[in-house]
Order: sequence, then C-alpha cells, then structure tokens
Amino acid sequence: MQRSKIDVWVGLFVLIGAAAILFLALQAANLLSLSFNPTYRVTATFDNVGSLKPKAAVRSGGVVVGRVESIAFDDKTFQARVVLALESRYAFPKDSSFKILTSGLLGEQYVGLEPGGSDANLADGDVVTQTQSAVVLENLIGQFLFNKAAEAGGGQ
Repeated sequence: MQRSKIDVWVGLFVLIGAAAILFLALQAANLLSLSFNPTYRVTATFDNVGSLKPKAAVRSGGVVVGRVESIAFDDKTFQARVVLALESRYAFPKDSSFKILTSGLLGEQYVGLEPGGSDANLADGDVVTQTQSAVVLENLIGQFLFNKAAEAGGGQ
C-alpha cells in the first residue's frame, strides 16, 4: 500500500514536469501565445514579407502589442496581405506605419509599428498601406557583389 502511494506521487510529479517542459518549448518556439485580451484586426499590404510567419509578434517601442494572424497573397495587387490582431487596449493613429524587422542579424522576423500623428485611430477592418517590406539578406549580398564587380570592371 505504501509503495503504490509513492508510485502515484512520482507519476504525478513526472506528468507535471513533462507539461512544464512542453509549455516552455511552445513558448520558446513562439507557437503558444496566451493572451485573453480583446483584439481588433488590421490588414497591412507588403511587397515582400520575407520569412514572416503567423503568430509573429507585432511590436511598438519594443513592447508586444499584437500578433500576426494570417498571411496571404493578393493576386490582384501582387502584394502580400498580412492580417494583424492588435490588442484593444492599445490605440494607434490611422496614419501609423508598419515595418517588417528582424530580431538580431539572423533572428526571427516581426512587425514593427510606428505610430503616426492622426487624431483618428485604427479600427477593426482598416487597411494600412504605409508599409516597409522585409530586408532580404540574400538580396543585399547580391547587390553588394554586383556593385563590387561593376567597380572592378569599370576601373580598367
């Protein structure tokens, strides 16, 4: 009888430990966002979203103010349409701009929000066109190499 009680407690402890490890792994991979705050949806159009993924953070001033809800391609404008779920407790002016930024040199991408100066605020369903696309590292390297080759060829 005493042995079975110890086995139950050990099993319970192992289950709690496994659940804690699973929770931490999902948090670290940015696959779990526990936010029960009400949100409003804003759509932003970008020429290039790089490797931005759904559930990526939307940050303003370094603070997470929302998440990327979905990313789709608009075949009429040939742009990416990114739906952002912003927390209702944060109100941003209608002329705010969105940028796709990278955490560190090769880190994950997120959407940076720069507030504008308008008196009217963004509302559910608004479309923002003042955006700056992602900087693609491969394009920068290619441009640098092309410029170096042009300098080498033009000097002779």
